[in-house]
Amino acid sequence: MNSPILQLLVLAAIAVFLILRLRGVLGTREGFEKPPVKQSSRRASTGRADFEVIDGGPDRDIVDHVPEGSDSAIHLAAMKRIDPSFNVGEFLSGARGAYEMILMAFERGDLASIKSFLSDDVYEAFETVVAERQAKGLTIEATFVGLGDLALTRAEFDEDTGEAELTVRFKGELTYQVRDAGGDVIEGNANEIKRQKDVWTFARTMGTDDPNWILVATGE
Repeated sequence: MNSPILQLLVLAAIAVFLILRLRGVLGTREGFEKPPVKQSSRRASTGRADFEVIDGGPDRDIVDHVPEGSDSAIHLAAMKRIDPSFNVGEFLSGARGAYEMILMAFERGDLASIKSFLSDDVYEAFETVVAERQAKGLTIEATFVGLGDLALTRAEFDEDTGEAELTVRFKGELTYQVRDAGGDVIEGNANEIKRQKDVWTFARTMGTDDPNWILVATGE
């Protein structure tokens, strides 16, 4: 046998030996075996960081505003079961805007612009006060400055009727003065901020197509 042919056979034998050793160390890959996933890719696909998300915890949208396990928390959870689109944080954001709108319209005596947001009882009470001012020739000049505080104080829900009531405490800040028929200031000061507390209750029938909350009671 020629020396070159012998050398080729020896090299081929060595190559076969190396292939068998590599298969023994690395193993084989079947068609249904999943390719390895890098750790960073797995986290990106699951959206998780280095911690596990705990399911079944408290609803932060509720317990951020009322004590966990309280009657109000239980009623809020029942409201959400009936109307999954209901969100406490969004309600309070809307209540903030409603407070300024209704309060300023009341001070101006412009009840027509807010009538659809008031229950009949509240509208009649506001109308009585505005009529008394007009009879005395009084004019209110007010400017809304802002809210010092806003908090949900009570939530009630009647599952039989679907009627929900949410009571909110507002601490409003505004400039305020009253002029008599002659134009003289008889109360307040336009250069001083007046702080007042109001407790308003809003109502709505949950699970209906009408998403609007109506002011049904006022207090201090």
